Amino acid sequence: MGCNASTLAKIHNVDELILETGFSSSHICHLYNRFHSLDKDDKGLLNRGDFQNISELAVNPLGDRIINNFFPDRVDLIDFNSFARTLARFRPVENSPKKEPDSPEPINSRANKLKFAFQLYDQDKDGKISKSELLQVLRMMVGVQVTEEQLESITDRTIQEADLDGDDAISFEEFKKSLDKVDIEHKMSIRFLR
Repeated sequence: MGCNASTLAKIHNVDELILETGFSSSHICHLYNRFHSLDKDDKGLLNRGDFQNISELAVNPLGDRIINNFFPDRVDLIDFNSFARTLARFRPVENSPKKEPDSPEPINSRANKLKFAFQLYDQDKDGKISKSELLQVLRMMVGVQVTEEQLESITDRTIQEADLDGDDAISFEEFKKSLDKVDIEHKMSIRFLR
């Protein structure tokens, strides 16, 4: 399947999608083809099961949480445009001119990448990462390589260092501040086909 005008014509509001996501028309075509390779039922929609068939997500300890970010607000199915918008968060940040003051934050901005990462931890969506939520993610990431006591110590230290208001949890603002010196733009970027 190549990328051509007929492929682009199949995509609802393709020009708006290109502007919103920052993807080129070629990227959109490649993503559209990938979307359709995942859409085994050929209904133009994906469900969680379609994502679970992606081997890289199947072996990722945070795979289910990453998949959940494609399905906000208890949505069971997503269309191509939602798929592309979610993937746009991982588009590398380019050295482009400053955005206009009234324009929305680009999907792939540092702030939006951090929001995505924060949501991987904040499973109850209360705007804070609790000790139990952080501990749960650490358990998934390290498995049995670290003792429970060590995990709890790491969790306590992390919360102690990041928690600036003393509520024993990490708010989004505290999360952002704790990652000030981390190159999120690079770490949360996927090089899409050029």
